[in-house]
Amino acid sequence: MRDIVFTRRSGWIPNVIREDGELKLMLGAGADANHAPRTFTFSIGEAHLAVIREDLARHLLLWSAVLPLCDAAGTRGRLDENAAAALLDPVLLSAPADVDALFRHIRWDRGRLIAHGADIDLLERGQVCAAMRAATETSDAKRAQEYHAGRRRAERGVVLGPLDAAVLMYTGQYLHGATVPRRIPDAVDPALLPGVMRVIATAEQACAGMRIGRDPRRGKRATDKRDWDRMAVTVDAAVRRAHPELVDDAVRTVSFLMCSEAAERSRNTPVEDDQEAAGDRVGSGGSARKTVLSFTDDKGVERKWSADGPRTATAEFWEFVGERSAADNEVFTVEDEEMGEGIQLHFYADSVARITTVHEREGGSDPEYRVEYSLVDGIGGYRNLLSAFVHGGCAALDQHGSWMSDAAELERARRRRDAGWSRRSVSRCVRSMAVDHPRTSPAAAVKDTP
Repeated sequence: MRDIVFTRRSGWIPNVIREDGELKLMLGAGADANHAPRTFTFSIGEAHLAVIREDLARHLLLWSAVLPLCDAAGTRGRLDENAAAALLDPVLLSAPADVDALFRHIRWDRGRLIAHGADIDLLERGQVCAAMRAATETSDAKRAQEYHAGRRRAERGVVLGPLDAAVLMYTGQYLHGATVPRRIPDAVDPALLPGVMRVIATAEQACAGMRIGRDPRRGKRATDKRDWDRMAVTVDAAVRRAHPELVDDAVRTVSFLMCSEAAERSRNTPVEDDQEAAGDRVGSGGSARKTVLSFTDDKGVERKWSADGPRTATAEFWEFVGERSAADNEVFTVEDEEMGEGIQLHFYADSVARITTVHEREGGSDPEYRVEYSLVDGIGGYRNLLSAFVHGGCAALDQHGSWMSDAAELERARRRRDAGWSRRSVSRCVRSMAVDHPRTSPAAAVKDTP
């Protein structure tokens, strides 16, 4: 049988209950393995109840002192009730000087007291009882969050000026720097808002015309990290030059804002429009524009594209990649079976192979293919190669890279370019390109390479 003996208006402040005739303090803290709140109880006496009823400050101090014990219990452990009971007399019944001395030697939840109105300066000086004279039953979680954010910055040696703080408030990153920034002008002191808007205008002018394209290799909504880094560097330099008084935290949040907004615009752009914005470059000197293509991935899944369909080949292919690309599925092929040519994109190795049929199968003889390799510079390089192939075939790829007929030569070139590269083991990148049995298509000629 459990009855509530005393409770305050704020439901989170510990209650006093009577359970099977015994007085206990009951508090919620932490969560179990299923993320449900945990509840802890431990026995108290009538004298403790009397103080809890009459003295909000002592009640909150006891809560602050017990919370670390609840944290130590974890998701399924038991509260150390002896340790909790040992705090009752020192916190509730001792003189203020003794309470202050106790709090200098135990763990306690500072944020809980700050949320309930504790004087921060007095807390910092170790005068916890005096700090709680202004305590309130209602809590202000934001006050505690601001305090902890300031502490984290102070530990990094960061001191914010009024404009720095206003910029962080504007982007919503004053409390949590890891959140996605957004524009919140109402969060800024009106007197500081014009200065913030000048900083934002500087950033917008610096990245005008820049974009962050999509990178389907990492999923349907993924964006190009290189584009992001390029925009961030540009904005960073412009803001630092125009506003040298800003600290790094403020400059970074403005760069983050510009990049995250550009990335979101890209994610919400239809694939066809995204291709056009990326500036697909048309290759020249090759055969006629492709009319029928076959797309395949490393798992054998195939998709056909025809020029009389509603979408462009590049848009269809990159959507296919966005849907299918994964850590174990990083090789994609585009093939023109009628012309006997194709390209194979090796996302894991930043390389590409172009395959052309030299001699068709005749009688009992196998077809003969020419396979050439080239390194690729990021998703932009892949986009240009694909567009050139779609518009002009393999011959149009001459201007898009240095082509090598030997996989070992490709690996040497990669090592020179990417010294220290460790994304994939080198052994995966060097495979035999020998055709040791009949192939049925150009794509099959390099199925296992590079």
